[in-house]
Amino acid sequence: MLIAQWYLRKDNMPKAEVFLGRITNYEKQLNKMQYGYFHLLVGLIESRKAPLKSEKYFKNALSLGLHMDHNVAMAKLSLAGIAMAKRNKREAQMYLAEAKKADKNKLLADQIKQMKDQLGMLDKQQQVRYSHR
Repeated sequence: MLIAQWYLRKDNMPKAEVFLGRITNYEKQLNKMQYGYFHLLVGLIESRKAPLKSEKYFKNALSLGLHMDHNVAMAKLSLAGIAMAKRNKREAQMYLAEAKKADKNKLLADQIKQMKDQLGMLDKQQQVRYSHR
């Protein structure tokens, strides 16, 4: 799993996916402390291919537990992006607020700000769409 994480940092998704694919039964092959991180890594890889399908992995990672605050923030930020893609503004705002609270070291501050700006653009697009009818 560490090698897969290293490849993810190097932005080499195919190799990261190969190494995560070697974990066939995460409950038997990993520590309980690693379950959440396994689902987080799978969710990150899946989000590149099919963003809406990765939601279950991020939610699973959060429910199994992530110990680092910036990883919790990253999972919540990803869930906010998925909620925005589904045009669920309330859920997106909730996940953004939770991500901001979890990001204590401000590692994801720029991404959170961008996401909030995009959420504002989503409102404007809906207003334009409804005003032409």
